[in-house]
Amino acid sequence: MAVTVSLVVIFGLVVYGLLRDGSLSYGPAFFAVMFGFFLSSTGLAGPINEITASVILSIRQYL
Repeated sequence: MAVTVSLVVIFGLVVYGLLRDGSLSYGPAFFAVMFGFFLSSTGLAGPINEITASVILSIRQYL
């Protein structure tokens, strides 16, 4: 749970930075956020969380 919340904050900051920089307009940012929101309620949410957790664990081993 703590990893998921911190990743949400990181990705939110990235989207915010892209919006402020002008690299991303509000329309595509809205659709990206909505895609993530609806993707989290599908059956793919479990495998995505497992893949993310395994990547983070493997990164921690190298640090």
